[in-house]
Amino acid sequence: MQAGSLDEFPPLRPRPPGAPKALEGIRVIDFAHFIAGAYATTLLADLGADVIKVEAPGRGDEFRYYPPVPPEWPDSGAPYLWTNRNKRSIAIDLKTEQGLELARALIACADVVVENFSTGVMARFGLDYEACRRIKPDLVYCSVSAYGREGEFADRLGFDPIAQAESGFLSMNGYPDRQGVRTLSPIMDISTATMASHAILGALFARERSGEGQLVEVALFDHAVLMNGYATYQHLLSGRETQRHGNVSPDTCPSGVFMSQDKPFYINIGNDRIFHRLAAQVLESESMSSDPVLATRNGRMGRRDELFARLNERFAAHPWSYWQPRMRAAAIPCGEVRTVGAALRSPEARARELMTRIPHPRGGWVPNLASSARYSGTPVVDATAAPTLGEHTDEVLAGVLGLDAERIAALHGSGAVA
Repeated sequence: MQAGSLDEFPPLRPRPPGAPKALEGIRVIDFAHFIAGAYATTLLADLGADVIKVEAPGRGDEFRYYPPVPPEWPDSGAPYLWTNRNKRSIAIDLKTEQGLELARALIACADVVVENFSTGVMARFGLDYEACRRIKPDLVYCSVSAYGREGEFADRLGFDPIAQAESGFLSMNGYPDRQGVRTLSPIMDISTATMASHAILGALFARERSGEGQLVEVALFDHAVLMNGYATYQHLLSGRETQRHGNVSPDTCPSGVFMSQDKPFYINIGNDRIFHRLAAQVLESESMSSDPVLATRNGRMGRRDELFARLNERFAAHPWSYWQPRMRAAAIPCGEVRTVGAALRSPEARARELMTRIPHPRGGWVPNLASSARYSGTPVVDATAAPTLGEHTDEVLAGVLGLDAERIAALHGSGAVA
């Protein structure tokens, strides 16, 4: 995206001068790729950790090439830009002894190592947890895998859609007259990354007390089962399998998508008091507000089809601009059904300054989606664009490992770095 193409979004507003960073002084060596590991380290980088992303020379993280890939940045596709802000990239060939020596040297001055290779890869490099803690005894080592690093399924590869399918999550989503539907957003990868960053922070906090590091492990499948939410306990206590209900909630009523005169919107009536406000204040319907059956959740669920038909008829009489302020005044949980683009440009997103733009190291602007965590005392760092492949190789070799220009040139000449 060339300069100017993101002019509708403001430049990033800098953090207060001199404000401390929550993870200032923490160094993370990031061997992760794709999302579940790499986004975990991005969350740490947002908090001020020095995250050094180790990639193979030549191509690096395959996620760099997921579309769209702007022609002016052939190694910076949109998904990669989203997953790797605020990091430094060093290109090291771990298949060479010199490259492995550099990796071990980086680990020796690190607080955290994160990896999500297939099981056995880090051990073949001699960079598994046991090897790394001999280099740095108080290291926090986070391993993100598909099915865990031990046991009969440790060799299995795993991706987000497979985790959605095998965990039962996919079976709950969609409509009852067809197969279950995965979420297009890689929700299992993102939430696994969030859990991994949470676990790393817990291990760092424990190290502050004990002085000892530890191995932290997060498995995509384990977390996917967790993401089923309270459906797991509903099944265990009732014996019934969760059914697909489309946009309708099986636990509350009315809850779902309705159509105004011009736009679809979602309402979620979570209790009887909210329904009474909807009937009396928004719809001004005496027949609904005084109906003893509709006054209770179970009563409304028993007459769901009738109630939905009545609501759709009423809502179709006016545009969303009529209903939205009435619902807001009555404190009805509701929202317009938006596209991704509409959400990014919505008044709510603008009020929260969610979308800004930041410069790319090769020129032009890239979008920046703000962290959802806000800190009053240690605000997140000023975002920098995801690094180009090997962008910081010489900077890290000199500034972190203390190598001189002659040694760096020799490493380039040998192909150990790029």
